[in-house]
Amino acid sequence: MAQPVPRWYPAAVGEIRVPAPAKLIVGILAGGASAIPRAELEARFGPVDLESGEIPFRFTDYYEAEMGRDLVRKFLSFARPIDPSDLPAIKRWTNELEGPPPRRVNLDPGYVTTSKLVLATTKDHAHRVYLADGIHAEVTLIWTKGSFVPREWTYPDYRTPEYVSFFNAVRESLRASGRPNS
Repeated sequence: MAQPVPRWYPAAVGEIRVPAPAKLIVGILAGGASAIPRAELEARFGPVDLESGEIPFRFTDYYEAEMGRDLVRKFLSFARPIDPSDLPAIKRWTNELEGPPPRRVNLDPGYVTTSKLVLATTKDHAHRVYLADGIHAEVTLIWTKGSFVPREWTYPDYRTPEYVSFFNAVRESLRASGRPNS
């Protein structure tokens, strides 16, 4: 006679699947184009397929003491897809590339899927999930009704039309590549 299934056991066992490849993006915050380590990023991650313009960064003075005034943000999207589970190693590498304080550049890697923008961070918070090796992840934007939209915790700059437009273009590039949706 079969034993009763414990209450906590799920009604159906979920199928384990490998996630679809994602588009790597890197947000770069710097005092100007000369501080942007594009060559090093491309040597590591392959060619850039999409690039934002330089967007003035006027959202906080958090970086001013270390990096100076008149900072600009630039985003790069890379042609070669990544496995989302590689995000902790990517974040650790970009942190090393930033160098010791005082930094000239801040690098924020993440990835875009057809449903979300995920950013890597070393800082824990209630809305962030620990991944590995001291790295957490945050779903910063989600795809809803034809565009990426912010969450309640999304940084103010990631809410702007310039940023959202760039990530919408990255998503479209992912879709056009024929890779599966994620």
